[in-house]
Amino acid sequence: MSRFKEQVAVITGASNGIGAASAVALAREGFQVALGARSTEKLAAVAQAIEAETGVQPFVMELDVRKADSVKAFVAAVAEQYGRIDVLLNNAGLAKGVTPVIEEADSENWDQMIDTNVKGLLLMTRETVPHMIKGGNGHVINLGSIAGREAYAGGAVYCATKFAVRAITDALRQELLGQPIRVTTVDPGLVNTGFSMVRLGDQEKADAVYAGMTPLVAEDIADCVVFAATRPQHVNIDAIIVKPTDQAGAGKVARR
Repeated sequence: MSRFKEQVAVITGASNGIGAASAVALAREGFQVALGARSTEKLAAVAQAIEAETGVQPFVMELDVRKADSVKAFVAAVAEQYGRIDVLLNNAGLAKGVTPVIEEADSENWDQMIDTNVKGLLLMTRETVPHMIKGGNGHVINLGSIAGREAYAGGAVYCATKFAVRAITDALRQELLGQPIRVTTVDPGLVNTGFSMVRLGDQEKADAVYAGMTPLVAEDIADCVVFAATRPQHVNIDAIIVKPTDQAGAGKVARR
């Protein structure tokens, strides 16, 4: 019997990509998983696959992390369903566009990135951590990026949001010192998911991001999430930085 059988992991942005892969990986470890995303149809498909493979029946509910009411309703429903929350994977996030700030960048894209990547993470954390404190166990895992450690042209706002994720993670760890709650950030480089398609809006351009090199895949990041989440309670993994072998940094990619 898994030692995590009674533990509950909440995953945002769980309808595809890293969120879906992490939900599957955590369920394999025995966690009960609560999945939130805007697309309930995609969530249902992920939940069905998890149950078929692991026997874990996920909790599924529509969630828009940008909206405080949606976050409150989601977290309250999870707490009512399970009576506890042990892990929060703040995965929901996106990049929109690569237009330099000084040009005619779309400020709606800025709003979407800031509201999702920063404010959404803050809202989820604020609503979830009190349940962890009450239960005497918790782990906040934030999905960052190497863009939160190295800025690049055309990514000013996205990079700023990921720098913010790192700052929030580090501050939260200090604020929770003395509580039985761990705080981790997982910072990937190039991962071949739907990320670039959302950012660029064109499949050919999105494919070119990964052309001639071997990128990470969602399951690679899910492995990192599971590693952090399954360490003994006294072990906190502060940060995991993970890049493809073909990448040495933002814009530093070996292509064949």
